Parts: sequence; structure tokens; C-alpha cells
Amino acid sequence: MDWLTIITMAIALAMDCCAVSVVQGLLQKQWHPRVLLLALIFGIFHAVMPLIGYFVGSLFASYMQRYSPWIALLLLGFLGSKMIWESLHEKKDEISQANWKISNLLLLALATSVDVLATGLLFVPYPDRLLPAVLTIGLITASFSIVGYVVGMLIGKVKMNMEVVGGIVLILLGVKIFIEGLCF
Repeated sequence: MDWLTIITMAIALAMDCCAVSVVQGLLQKQWHPRVLLLALIFGIFHAVMPLIGYFVGSLFASYMQRYSPWIALLLLGFLGSKMIWESLHEKKDEISQANWKISNLLLLALATSVDVLATGLLFVPYPDRLLPAVLTIGLITASFSIVGYVVGMLIGKVKMNMEVVGGIVLILLGVKIFIEGLCF
């Protein structure tokens, strides 16, 4: 497996985290130091999942491949629905704080990285490329998460209920992952 393939794959895998980070930026509308924690968590999850996939190997590959779209759909659907509900029923200060709870960040990281688990199987024939690849995937994911947040933050200056927009984006992202998982 060559470096162009690894980098291209890392960029493609980072897109879901980038989209979720755009949503976080939309909600905050300003720089928040916890975006670095968000990027770190996303990067770590995206680096660790291929390692798990590699070591588990083909034993559970068909099971994870079969159910990862459902897991992503349920987690992102839940988080998106919760975000919409909270934006319509809670104070704005509570909502912005809730978006930075570690439990929410971990759920987002899990939801966006479940499909990355299967990429570990690609490295079974290339064990010498595994460590550099997972480091590349993690760094690119963390970088795209920060860039996505900044983009969302700039777009978030527009006056509208971005919590509802963000919730809808998360739900649609879950549906996208679900459909891709069923079709490919």
C-alpha cells in the first residue's frame, strides 16, 4: 500500500469528523479551547479503530461491517435528535455547555469512527504500513476536525437556530453512513 493511498484514505475517513466539527463550530460561533480536545479525541479514535480492526482481523470483520452502519445511524440519530430537542426546550447557555461534555464528545467520536474499524483489515497484508498509516489517519482527522470547527464557527455568525441545523446535519450524517454501509 503506497503513501498516496494511505493519505487519500485518511482524508476520506476524516470527512465525518470534519462535518461533526463544523456543527460544533456552528453552535459555538467563537473559538473554544475544547475544540483541541475534540480534535484529539477524534484523532485518537480514528487511529485506534484501524489497530483494533487489524488485530481482530477477519474473525469479526463481517459482523462489524454488517452492523457499523446501524451503530452510526443510531448514535448520530440520537445525538442529533437530542441536540434539536435541547435547542427547543433548554436555555442557550445549557446547550453550549452540553455540547462540550466529555460523554458527548466520546459518543461523537465513537459514532464517526465505527466504520474506520474495518480499514484495519486492509493492512493485514501490509503490517509494516500499519503504524505509519494509523498515525497519518489520526493526525489528518485531528487537523480536519480543527479546520471544520473554524469553518463552522465562521458560518455560525449567521443568525438562525444553528442547534436545529446542527442536529439535522448529525442525523443526515448518520443516514449517509448507514446508506453507504448498506450499499458498499
